[in-house]
Amino acid sequence: MSNIREYQGIKPQLGKDVLVDETAVVIGDVAIGDHASIWPTTVIRGDVNSIRIGTGTNIQDASVLHVTHKNAANPEGYPLIIGDNVTVGHRVTLHGCHVGDYCFIGMGAIIMDGAILQERVMVGAGALVTQNAQLESGYLYLGSPAKKARPLNEEELQWLEKSADNYIRFKNTYL
Repeated sequence: MSNIREYQGIKPQLGKDVLVDETAVVIGDVAIGDHASIWPTTVIRGDVNSIRIGTGTNIQDASVLHVTHKNAANPEGYPLIIGDNVTVGHRVTLHGCHVGDYCFIGMGAIIMDGAILQERVMVGAGALVTQNAQLESGYLYLGSPAKKARPLNEEELQWLEKSADNYIRFKNTYL
């Protein structure tokens, strides 16, 4: 059985030069942008709603990406939308949220349904971003539940871009 699987007639769509490790699983209504990378043992399950992953984004080892179904109380459900050049650390859970461009999600963080991370947000390792939270651009968020810790400095803002670029280079060595 393939690790890139159709679900109810909908097959994942992969852009140009995408790496999906053979131990990762991508199912259903998933679109992955050019130059993205999906690392070992990651699960991306677009079965009950859609998942969109932007260009140059990396989803690191053992992460879980899922969605919430459409229903009477929430007609759109919660799709998962991840912007361009996002770094998602090891063992992160992203569930029905929206992550803006150039964000960094630290190892083991959990981002819940309806949460919106504007562009250039850094979420620390192990943080819990609760349902419907709104994270403002240019800040570091830490803790459980995640709270605004401080503004990102210029070096950190530049690092958000460097991290995505590094993973594109790493991905290319695997391809």
